[in-house]
Amino acid sequence: MARKKTLSEEFEIVEENDKNFINDYDVFKDKELLDEIRKTILERIIDEKELSFTTDKEKMDYFVNEVLSDYDMTTLERTHIYNMVDNEINGFGPITELLEDDNVTEIMVNSPSDIYVEMDGNIIKDESISFINDDHILRTIDRLISSVGKTLDQSNPMVDARLNDGSRLNAIIPPLSVKGPVLTIRKFKKEIDEIEDLIGNGTLTPYMARFLDACVSARLNILVCGGTGSGKTTLLNVLSNFIGENERIITIEDAAELKLRQNHVISLETRDDNYNNGNLITIRDLVRNSLRMRPDRIIVGEVRGNEAFDMLQAMNTGHEGSLTTLHANSVNDAIYRLESMVLMGEEELPIKAIREYIESAIDIVIEVKRLSDGRRKVTNISEVDGFKDDQIVLKPIFEFREEGMDDNKNVLGDFVLYNYVPKVYDKIKKCGINDLDDIFKKLKRTK
Repeated sequence: MARKKTLSEEFEIVEENDKNFINDYDVFKDKELLDEIRKTILERIIDEKELSFTTDKEKMDYFVNEVLSDYDMTTLERTHIYNMVDNEINGFGPITELLEDDNVTEIMVNSPSDIYVEMDGNIIKDESISFINDDHILRTIDRLISSVGKTLDQSNPMVDARLNDGSRLNAIIPPLSVKGPVLTIRKFKKEIDEIEDLIGNGTLTPYMARFLDACVSARLNILVCGGTGSGKTTLLNVLSNFIGENERIITIEDAAELKLRQNHVISLETRDDNYNNGNLITIRDLVRNSLRMRPDRIIVGEVRGNEAFDMLQAMNTGHEGSLTTLHANSVNDAIYRLESMVLMGEEELPIKAIREYIESAIDIVIEVKRLSDGRRKVTNISEVDGFKDDQIVLKPIFEFREEGMDDNKNVLGDFVLYNYVPKVYDKIKKCGINDLDDIFKKLKRTK
């Protein structure tokens, strides 16, 4: 007599040929019954101590078959339940395949049946998957964050965490989220880690790449700005490749995303006040502490508040070549935001003194932007060029100029180089970097 096939064997062809349909939770209309079956199977798998199984897969097959023998179901319904239990035990629920798909860069769970993903810079609704209910979302969040020592509950209704693969997770639950738990995962993209990758996908030009290489090598202080999802951290990571191997680098982040290749790197990460019942450790605390750690370079993943003053202080007191990012929609907005952040602190400096501090600390401001067609571009590289009417002046060196859209709604435009030699080029040449003459030799000197 032939051996009875397990569920995984029996439905392998169906999974392969109709994967999206099977994973659709609308296959099983009765959500309460589905949740009841799921709980029963998981309880039996977890509680079983007497039976022996060769593998975990054999154990799961046994109990799925046993529980489902009491129900009259279609092949699709049975396969759907098997996949669901498998993902809960060995993966992360309905979003398991999204986490494994390199084409998906962001996952946004707004409600059990309202799930969006970002692919190629475009946000689309994923109709192929859904959760059973809010509790199902909560279980998935708990499974994701438990491995990194975070919790989410009524006393701590929002969490920000770095997953083991470097992806960034944010979750928020009621009462802060009105409709129910919301989960957002920004996946860590492994393939973009070289400046050649950015040149290849049109984010910047070879001239711009060589200029930024020289700026980092010459230890200029650089601020990267842009909106959410514009690629600030990716660019910061790429720029860090230009730092020398013999330098001691301190990185400071809310959730560690930077992947530096140098050997002498110290990575610092903030701590929530509920983490192991400890005290809150902020970006500002870590920036101040880093100054006592003898850094050659300080890289702050993102400045959001009064730590901006400490970052500027570090740049002004012998820690040249530091890098940081902030949220802003233009290079000028970035300077205004820096001013506001310093004003938020307890230093009570007059605005003129703050602007002088910024002007002496920052050399280069870079804007990155996600265009309407989903592509990311370095849209502006400007230098800080003194004051005019008590306002900090930014002079553009490179810029991407949009010129409309084609019939396929792709943004048209060109990168331009402004017709003058930036003042920072003198700083670069004083550091012995003389290989940019082909870019600037025909341009006008600045006054």
